[in-house]
Amino acid sequence: MPARLLPALLLFMAAPVALAAAPDVTTPEGQLVAMRRIQCSETDGKAMTFYWKGVAYSRVPGEPDRQLFKVEGMNVRQCGPLAGSKNKAEFRLVSREILLYEDPVTGEVLRNWTNPWTGRTVEVLHVANDPVNGNYGLVGRDGKPTSLPFEVIGNQWWLTTGVPLFYTNVLAGDYQRYVGGTYHVTELFNFFGAADDLANRKKDTAQTAVGWQRISMWLPWMEMGDRAGLLYFHTAGRKLEKWDDLSPTMKAEIDRYFPAYRNPPPLDDQRPNETSWTYFKKVIDARKPSP
Repeated sequence: MPARLLPALLLFMAAPVALAAAPDVTTPEGQLVAMRRIQCSETDGKAMTFYWKGVAYSRVPGEPDRQLFKVEGMNVRQCGPLAGSKNKAEFRLVSREILLYEDPVTGEVLRNWTNPWTGRTVEVLHVANDPVNGNYGLVGRDGKPTSLPFEVIGNQWWLTTGVPLFYTNVLAGDYQRYVGGTYHVTELFNFFGAADDLANRKKDTAQTAVGWQRISMWLPWMEMGDRAGLLYFHTAGRKLEKWDDLSPTMKAEIDRYFPAYRNPPPLDDQRPNETSWTYFKKVIDARKPSP
């Protein structure tokens, strides 16, 4: 092959597989194209990173809310074709994510925490969920066509979604010291950005700002059992230009404890998704003495 043709061939191979028309967010197919541009990249296998930071508060009946932690998180991801699909708009997303709990005043990453309600000092277990994957198709789990709540006003787009969860807790039974018997959490996501940027298919991704809120039971490592109360998280962030734009704190934690989080999982990753509760269970089980 002539050397002068190689750069052009590589550029062609790396080009987005989708058509160049602006996504029509009033149709299921256009919504999937837009969602892929928001969530990652139209280029198969191109790693993208989200970063967010904010605060976590407690709410207990009969007392004022308290800020317990500062928090910061990251998610490294990539997208590719949805296996078995003939529609190029459908895609699979694979990712890993971290959430760090920090001192509410100094911002120092916590290793131990003194519980103000029990007086016990407990080990802090940061979130390290691997993997967090999902499929995006023209038909949802309910069998109905995909319908995402996009709004476009002027040159701004918004996408607001909520994920209420209520099911048997993986930590029930032998784990009552840490948590009650039902997993009850609500995740709230806000994505937004410039409409002309979302429509610009000359780029393989869209600039995206994100808000993440969470209403949660007590974290299992807090050893609160079934005490009345809950946690709520309030954060904001964005899709980064590159992984190295993460905060120095996050990069230092990854270098020391989570080196795999420099890259997303492989596109063919079929492991079951991890949550902060299933991750905690694995850590506790690994520490049990052998029979």
